[in-house]
Amino acid sequence: MMPIARRRFLQQLFAGSALGTLGLAGPFGRNVAAGTHDDRILVVFELSGGNDGLNTVVPYRNDHYYRLRPKLGIPASKLLKIDDDWGLNPGMVGFRRLWDAGQLAIVHGCGYESPSFSHFTSMAYWHTAAPNSGDEYGWVGRLGDTLAPEPRPGFIVNVDVAQSLAVKSRVHTPVVFDEPAAFQRAGYYETRALLDAVSEAPTSNPALAYLNGVAIGARDASAQVRAAWSAYRPRADYGIVPLQLPKVAACIAAGLPTRLYYVAFRNNAFDTHVQQADLHQRLLTYAADALHGFVSDLSQLGLAERVTILAFSEFGRRVPENANQGTDHGTANVMFVLGKPVKGGHYGEPPALDALDEGDNLRHTTDFRRVYASVIDGWLKPGAATAVLKGEFAPFPVLG
Repeated sequence: MMPIARRRFLQQLFAGSALGTLGLAGPFGRNVAAGTHDDRILVVFELSGGNDGLNTVVPYRNDHYYRLRPKLGIPASKLLKIDDDWGLNPGMVGFRRLWDAGQLAIVHGCGYESPSFSHFTSMAYWHTAAPNSGDEYGWVGRLGDTLAPEPRPGFIVNVDVAQSLAVKSRVHTPVVFDEPAAFQRAGYYETRALLDAVSEAPTSNPALAYLNGVAIGARDASAQVRAAWSAYRPRADYGIVPLQLPKVAACIAAGLPTRLYYVAFRNNAFDTHVQQADLHQRLLTYAADALHGFVSDLSQLGLAERVTILAFSEFGRRVPENANQGTDHGTANVMFVLGKPVKGGHYGEPPALDALDEGDNLRHTTDFRRVYASVIDGWLKPGAATAVLKGEFAPFPVLG
């Protein structure tokens, strides 16, 4: 006999679908009430490689910016100006539209004390929210454990070729996939039937019960994701490179029980040491178009009020340009919180360009964990940030 909890989950998941194996949300089928903390979703979007925040959100009235970047400094006439002091990179038309709609929050000066210039080390600090120490579990994984202290199949989804440290959880097994149409548990063809034929009978062996649970979850998650992708049709333009976001939209539209999604640029794309200008603008175009398309898609699905997006990079770039018309690894950076629920505007104190550190880098003015705290306390679970982040970090009023 199927265990009660398992049977109840499958009944809830697969009931009432006329379009495949999933009970679909919004216009496709069942309606999910928006506005309560229990149904809100967070999507974390990683700009891997060290995005140059100074050429992303440009202080075009600051003479020090153009003095330090005589070739890479973007002329004010080319920027997408958002106010009297700041302009977005010319490629960020999608972000300009979000800003004009009041759905883009820019947080300035984000970083941490004694910053690392290593991609791997600094990203590990951002993934675990534990700078200069690290943690066994990722901050998104710990957040999942706080929101749902008991295992829930599909509670965390990571769209990538391999699992990010950020989603590593003590309680939950994240669903990790890249191509949804081909998503299934890895294994040789000859062992496919054995992998899928997992016993659902009760067992008194805790280790066997755990392994069976993981195997069943993997099998069912692959079916869920494939069905969601098959039923999904985008309702907005994601641009040239959609950056995995339509896959997230498909899962949300299908009513998956996921509360936390994690996606990232591949291959350290933003590591712009050489000939930065054109490449950086192109990358930002991809990101801004895809994120604007994602928000627009959710709006047309009637789901935008349930979803907030947090975008970050592991560090910024050094302020002076280098001899290769690029920029080297730096420190403080901008972070973004975006979506229909967001209170758009500037947050945090911009770092001073006339008071760089001894390495010609920006001195951070905002601990990046304040932004994490902002989406945790302001969006998902008020008062939970202290436990998740293992410390007190004052949130910004970007949500709620």
